[in-house]
Amino acid sequence: MPDPATYRPATGTIPTAPGVYKFRDPHGRVIYVGKAKSLRSRLNSYFADVASLHPRTRQMVTTAAAVEWTVVGTEVEALQLEYNWIKEFDPRFNVRYRDDKTYPVLAVTLGEEYPRLFVYRGPRRKGVRYFGPYSHAWAIRETLDLLLRVFPARTCSSGVFKRHNQIGRPCLLGYIDKCSAPCVGRVTADEHRRIVEDFCDFLAGRTDKLVRELEIRMQRASDDLDFETAARLRDDLGALRKALEKQAVVLGDGTDADVVDFAADELEMSVQVFHVRGGRVRGQRGWVVELSGDQDTPELVEEFLTQFYGEQAALTDQPGLQADKATVVPREVLVPVLPRNVGEMQNWLSGLRGSAVSLRVPQRGDKKALAETVERNAKEALAQHKLKRAGDLTSRSAALQGIQEALELDEAPLRIECVDISHVQGTDVVASLVVFEDGLPRKSDYRHYAIREAAGDGRSDDVASIAEVTRRRFLRHVRDAATDPADEALDPQTGRPRRFAYPPNLYVVDGGQPQVTAAAAVLDELGVTDVAVVGLAKRLEEVWVPGEDDPVILPRTSEALFLLQRVRDEAHRFAITFHRSKRSRRMTASALDSVKGLGERRRTALVTHFGSVARLKEATVEEITAVPGVGVATARAVLAALGGDVVGSAEETPAAEPGDSVPVRDDDPGSANTGSDAIVESERAGVE
Repeated sequence: MPDPATYRPATGTIPTAPGVYKFRDPHGRVIYVGKAKSLRSRLNSYFADVASLHPRTRQMVTTAAAVEWTVVGTEVEALQLEYNWIKEFDPRFNVRYRDDKTYPVLAVTLGEEYPRLFVYRGPRRKGVRYFGPYSHAWAIRETLDLLLRVFPARTCSSGVFKRHNQIGRPCLLGYIDKCSAPCVGRVTADEHRRIVEDFCDFLAGRTDKLVRELEIRMQRASDDLDFETAARLRDDLGALRKALEKQAVVLGDGTDADVVDFAADELEMSVQVFHVRGGRVRGQRGWVVELSGDQDTPELVEEFLTQFYGEQAALTDQPGLQADKATVVPREVLVPVLPRNVGEMQNWLSGLRGSAVSLRVPQRGDKKALAETVERNAKEALAQHKLKRAGDLTSRSAALQGIQEALELDEAPLRIECVDISHVQGTDVVASLVVFEDGLPRKSDYRHYAIREAAGDGRSDDVASIAEVTRRRFLRHVRDAATDPADEALDPQTGRPRRFAYPPNLYVVDGGQPQVTAAAAVLDELGVTDVAVVGLAKRLEEVWVPGEDDPVILPRTSEALFLLQRVRDEAHRFAITFHRSKRSRRMTASALDSVKGLGERRRTALVTHFGSVARLKEATVEEITAVPGVGVATARAVLAALGGDVVGSAEETPAAEPGDSVPVRDDDPGSANTGSDAIVESERAGVE
């Protein structure tokens, strides 16, 4: 464990100017980011007597191996740089205000000819208007279902819209009057856009005008003795009022504000935010986070506002979306305690919004009452979290300690990696690598590997595959670490640790003694000596250690065995998922795949043009050749493959299309891929 005295900067070398600082561990990872008005005063406080520090601060400074800083001109610049570094490096000792889900919003694609309403999660996109966030997707769908009666706008995907346009019949929503069916021309594009604009006005809070208009139309229909229309408008009014009831008015002056409050104990803190727009609660969000040190409430408020609004503004930081920043950063932010640098924080928030933002503590009236409601929600969320996590935290600590004792490790395996192989009789061989940190899965570090076919060297496929994955995983670690030892395998471009540049504490392979021996041999070959290797055999759940003739038997009821099983099962699930997707791409070929010279692009063009394979089967040769790139011979081959009637002009001959003799096109997914390209390394989104 590093001693803070070994990396303490020399006396007088730390500047007194404002700035942002980073602590790094022995592997070069950034583990904490902070900012200060005076860097010298703040950093010197970390190198006081270790026994006097807060337990988590003490853990941070004894985990770190180096500290560095960047001087800035103002505290506003320090706020921005601190947010950027926390987002970039994801330091383990910083409080991160994020949970295990993304909050859904209601999206309206105003940039399309026929705008669509749908539930959405993810970054903001140009030409789309968003309402929310909501705590649950079902809340959006319930509200949307009520409002579609009054605003029958399109909710279907582009594929469904195009398909019903081709067949000339609306979907079920069109038949039950919950869609105006623009796909079949019941309304024009302008009429449909007016419906969508009225829908947006309603959600934006301009409800009184719409209610009055419906009441006037209902009265007019009644006066004209059109009682059927009047009854329908009456029901529409009921649906509107029911939707309004779900968004009770909490601030009568139509205020746009975010109300933030906290509830904390010695270890964890709960944060709740109510989003009030037009005086109504439009959304709610909550987090429960571990405290990173001895911060007081003003510091916690500052950290939260920096991260939360920086993240929200980043969602709209694209060309054409700047106007949306005014919707994510409200005119007013109500907090329980003002941060110490309240002036700089208000200036920063105002810069994000593009207009003035007020940051204050509510003192009386409706805003004070709402803040108390938010505080009660925060306390309740923390209590529920404690009940849910108490057993889990204890079991994870016991599991890591049990693994350390059973395997006689120097320290608890805070980072565990596990590899598993999946194949069918030696074909479509893939591997997965999953990562657990502090006993919990870290899915951003998961990796897939495409494996070469067995080399025929006398070992089983699994053993050879385990060796290959181990070599590929740790070869990068060794190569990156050797590039510049002074930088601890840091990328010179970004200053961040290279991908997988630091090793796990424990490397688990799915298998018995042969697999463990193969993995250990690779590590010895690469000179990796600080990684413990074990294998977990499925049959009796034995833990195999390299060089030992007998396995380690963990008690069946031990938390240590349960954690190893979870890691192994997660690796198996991840490998199976990738293997199935790879196999399905190869095996689920349609009848069109057998047509020579018909590649992926022309297959897609045919199905898109006709809407389905069934309609393509009923088409004539002339209709098929109307698709760009499809000639007479190919059209006849398509119909023959589908079992349709080959009907066409007498002048058409198969010889009319050059290229039909080509057996496999370059864009055909069935084409062979041999050589070194058979192994592809990529991010998690692809193949490692």
